[in-house]
Amino acid sequence: MPTASRTSKEAPKTVSIEARILDAALVQFQRLGVKKTTIEDVARQAEVDRVTVYRRIGSREDLVRSVTAREVQEVLTELRDLPAQHDTIESVVAAVFVTVVTRWRTHPLVERMIALEPDRLLPQLTTDGASFFTMASAASTTILRQALRERALPEISDLSTRVEIACRIVHSLILQPVGTITLDTTADLEAFAQQYIVPIVVG
Repeated sequence: MPTASRTSKEAPKTVSIEARILDAALVQFQRLGVKKTTIEDVARQAEVDRVTVYRRIGSREDLVRSVTAREVQEVLTELRDLPAQHDTIESVVAAVFVTVVTRWRTHPLVERMIALEPDRLLPQLTTDGASFFTMASAASTTILRQALRERALPEISDLSTRVEIACRIVHSLILQPVGTITLDTTADLEAFAQQYIVPIVVG
């Protein structure tokens, strides 16, 4: 996952202008927060003029959506590599759960927004984030369906429904990380996944 160390000024010049702008926006959002970041800040960080930011990406809200979409895609790319790293479908399901929860709850931008700008993060994860949720659920279903085929296991007819239920649990854990369930470590998440998520997804 990207961190504040990924800056547009460190990126090779072969990186597209759009990627440089999104890198710059991510850095500024993490540094200043979304509310205090201006198009001028992003343009300066990306070493382009503000007109280029507007033309290539759009407004500040467009930047937020584009950065979020890219971060989601990076997590999904990581998930696609997981089945090859595990022998059983149960371990694949657990690994997907652990990876998603860990990546999002330790992401610098998400951490900052939960702490300082929850009013701005909430719409991104709820009303304005429906397309991201649907995309993540569909991608996870595809990954697990392929993993079943590769292991010559029977198809699960309602797999997409089962995966969506699991995704909603993940969504809840990201929105409200504090509770009575101890999920502080990777081992905690793995145990929770094996006991509760795996039965939901694969029975």
